[in-house]
Amino acid sequence: MKRLIAFLLALPLALSCFAQAPQPPEIAARQYVLMDLSSGQTLAERDADAPADPASLTKLMTAYVVFAALRDKKITLEQTLPVSQRAWNERKGGASVMFIDTTMSPKVDELLRGMIVQSGNDASVALAEGVAGSVEAFVAMMNRQAQAFGLKNTAFKNVTGITEPGHRSTARDMGIIASRIIRDFPEYYPYYALKDYTYNKIRQDNRNLLLRRDPTVDGMKTGYTDAAGYCLVASANRDFPNGKRRLLSVVLGTASREARASESQKLLNWGYGAFDNVRLFEPGKPIVTPEVWKGASAQAKLGAASGVVVTVPKGEGQQLQTKVERSDPLVAPLAQGQRVGTVKVSTRTGTPVAEVPLVVLEPVEQAGFIGRTWDALRLWIK
Repeated sequence: MKRLIAFLLALPLALSCFAQAPQPPEIAARQYVLMDLSSGQTLAERDADAPADPASLTKLMTAYVVFAALRDKKITLEQTLPVSQRAWNERKGGASVMFIDTTMSPKVDELLRGMIVQSGNDASVALAEGVAGSVEAFVAMMNRQAQAFGLKNTAFKNVTGITEPGHRSTARDMGIIASRIIRDFPEYYPYYALKDYTYNKIRQDNRNLLLRRDPTVDGMKTGYTDAAGYCLVASANRDFPNGKRRLLSVVLGTASREARASESQKLLNWGYGAFDNVRLFEPGKPIVTPEVWKGASAQAKLGAASGVVVTVPKGEGQQLQTKVERSDPLVAPLAQGQRVGTVKVSTRTGTPVAEVPLVVLEPVEQAGFIGRTWDALRLWIK
């Protein structure tokens, strides 16, 4: 029979409850969201789930699918790709391009730089055709990936972000895609920090103005269409005494290039100034070591695989309480990484702050026949 075990960990508690959450500054954008990627918490948002035209922020998902193809060795960075007439046609109408033409065979690495730094629609099409054989097949891959991420408010119709009926996303969904690039493909994330790129003797600056204004900003992507307004996903990584903190802001529908930069900077600075990160448990370190039945080991080491970091209003990190909830009894075998409960962090008054899976840190094999039989008898008596 399962019963709930609540283990209150020895964390200092202040006598007063949390103060009201800090109020974000006024942000001149239709939608926005600010995420702390170190803790996984959302610090501020407005209409973050409202459908919107994502413009060239679309290319975040285009890049993710290309990075996945590189990981799966379907393509290589040094591989050259043909430039189709369809890719060349992207230069019509004044869209952003890296100026490739049908006589060229650019490398995947060059096309990625052209797509990410120069926001080249032509590069996006060439990459899509090189990975999937056609743009349509690549768009289907993008939508499958969005479904895998659980993005219910996102649907892609193209790989570039041109305005098209049904092509939509949200500030939150774009933040999730960006965060997955940072988490899943750290080896490719440095593309987003490049301040400029020259191809075919044509130099273009990265449109993310914060790359030249804030040395802690190392990405990520701009976008603009008449329907979308000026958009920016910006990520910063700053040093603090207890480690680095990465924040990611998404602003949609600002009035100008300058506005999307200044409003993003305002959000990032506020997030760093108004909140602290508190590391409660280290990655891979046991939080509890409960008894294991029918196991070759008498105890199991349970913890949070990535540790537990929470974001709280500045100066209020001592007002937390942590509770471990798990099912009992624990019966071997237990596999490494197997989820057996939850670590819940809350304020002293019980307001939830975070929930993290409690997992098995080291596998526990079954005991021999005699040990299993003895524990079976003990469990029956119990």
